[in-house]
Amino acid sequence: MKDRIKQIMEMEHLTPTRFADRLQINRAIISHILNGRNNPSLDVVTKILGEMNYINPEWLLNGIGSIYKEGVDSDAIKKEPDLFHQSEPDTEPIPHIAEKGKEMAFKEVPGHVKGVDPKHVESSVVHDKKITQIIIYYSDHTFETFIPPQVKG
Repeated sequence: MKDRIKQIMEMEHLTPTRFADRLQINRAIISHILNGRNNPSLDVVTKILGEMNYINPEWLLNGIGSIYKEGVDSDAIKKEPDLFHQSEPDTEPIPHIAEKGKEMAFKEVPGHVKGVDPKHVESSVVHDKKITQIIIYYSDHTFETFIPPQVKG
């Protein structure tokens, strides 16, 4: 049954986390089932069949028949989008969005200086920090410590 649950998740494009959330069960339960640690309980099976009422119970329990109940169109079932199974974007622009985009275009201000004068840029470097020592660790578990001359007393 573990393999059939995996197959449902693949066909629905669900991660184990999303699958557990959709069934409203603890995520660890799905993890234990998929890792073979536990078999699905009656509660898990009834939640799958209740949430996904198009799944053939005989197939889920015994692997007999089709994954979907008779008369169910698998293409009509809403699946979660994933990286590889996403719907094509609409190519027709929506009129009110296109018009709004025109309204939001930036206007150039006359006499406004473009660019930045590098003479007036202030550095964000904090100058009061000084290196007090440098330690180098070697792969043979030895190390060397270097102390800059300005720190030595």
